[in-house]
Amino acid sequence: PVRSCVYTENCFVPTSEIIAVEETEFNKKQRNTGKWQKMAKPHAFTVYYVKKARNHRWRCSELTFWCVDEHLCNQWIQALKELLEMQKSRPKQLLVYINPYGGKRQGKRIYEQKVAPLFSLASISTDVVITEHANHAKDNLLEVNINKYDGVVCVGGDGMFSEVMHGLIGRMQKDSGIDQNNPKAPLVQCNIRIGIIPAGSTDCICYSTVGVADPVTSALHIIVGDCQPLDVSSIHHNNTLVKYYVSLLGYGFYGDILKDSEKKRWMGPMRYDYSGFKTFLSHHYYEGTISFQPAKRALGSPRDKDRCRAGCYICKESEQQLAEEHKGCGLNDEEDEEWKVIKGKFLAINAVNMSCACPRSPKGLSPAAHLADGSADLILVRKCSRFDFLRYLVRHTNHDDQFDFSFVDVYRVKSFQFTSKLSEDNESSVTDIGKKRFGQFCRDHPVCCCNIANSTWNCDGETLDSSAIEVRVHCQLMKLFARGIEENCKDEAAYSHSSVEQLL
Repeated sequence: PVRSCVYTENCFVPTSEIIAVEETEFNKKQRNTGKWQKMAKPHAFTVYYVKKARNHRWRCSELTFWCVDEHLCNQWIQALKELLEMQKSRPKQLLVYINPYGGKRQGKRIYEQKVAPLFSLASISTDVVITEHANHAKDNLLEVNINKYDGVVCVGGDGMFSEVMHGLIGRMQKDSGIDQNNPKAPLVQCNIRIGIIPAGSTDCICYSTVGVADPVTSALHIIVGDCQPLDVSSIHHNNTLVKYYVSLLGYGFYGDILKDSEKKRWMGPMRYDYSGFKTFLSHHYYEGTISFQPAKRALGSPRDKDRCRAGCYICKESEQQLAEEHKGCGLNDEEDEEWKVIKGKFLAINAVNMSCACPRSPKGLSPAAHLADGSADLILVRKCSRFDFLRYLVRHTNHDDQFDFSFVDVYRVKSFQFTSKLSEDNESSVTDIGKKRFGQFCRDHPVCCCNIANSTWNCDGETLDSSAIEVRVHCQLMKLFARGIEENCKDEAAYSHSSVEQLL
């Protein structure tokens, strides 16, 4: 019989969560101790597997099995390795981009100490590129032989992911002859998955798709070959592509925070707290017009309690609809659908493709937003008092309904357009030039109580200056090495004391 050297714990491990199987060698000292001394020549192998810990964290654990029969031991090793070979979704070769400057400048160290050893254990080959300047990864992806890789891994924050995403999407459209500047062009899906190793100031995308921003957990999701489709939204201005985003597009409050914090990078992550407090006190509102197409075919609504979790049935239904459309069975009635128009004064305009959850806001900006349903949640926060706005912000940190305010509207949409009042009034006029200059003066000297003409867009953590944009959601355009947030993730104690059946 093949026996485990760990007598106090039996483990049930699905094949899909075994990382590697290796023959174990014993030296003379080990053979003369404890359980090995009765055996003339023990033969053993070690199984490395995923062990689920608290708060959605994964860890690499190991279990060693031994027997006196060398042939039997080799049979087990071969059988298990054949089972692992059958896991076709697992990557064998990866292209890795490391941002050495992001966050606390720990990207390279995190990869080399925590991630690279796991990839090596799982027999994954890697080509590593240390980025040297902005858009290095994006430009490289447009030229590299992408077909030799099973996935692309980015080590950094949300900005690094955005750069890799833009490179991959651009490469796919370039190879397919798609004009990205056409806002109505049907984009080609990216079948190459992206893995995110969190190492930035903000890791919102990782947190919203895995449940935790932890490098080891993310590395293990990559190793086992998880796949999570992801909606991507395109932003156009005057029939020119400006940007893609996957989490937040925020105008007003969140845009102003980002713009102010960019000037204070020397403060590190604390800059967001400082800029957030300063922006809250300034209490600027912005006038403009929002036009949007409701996502009529999307299941659920922004105010239901149906959270997006691993195996989400709403996202799976959207995947089936997408497959039908690709076969020509779906109805393309986008041009015929009615647009709704809202004019007003807004403290914040937020469009989110996912919950945008983070440690400080576990529910996120829109708790019921889905990762892959082909829609975005459009949140409009109208002009209100500072006290009311503070009540709204506090709701992001507790269990109360954050949309239950008379000054907050939320819609599930598949596309929308925004034009600031300044743009509507004709930017080229002498009066508007004066407004622009006066607005800039106020931005630099916020002690005055006047209203600024235009805000800045916060596009996945990057500033975007455009007073008139057109946004469209592209259903499941990307795929991640993730599986969504799992329900009822058991903690370490539950696993260590569980009496579960043995794998071997």
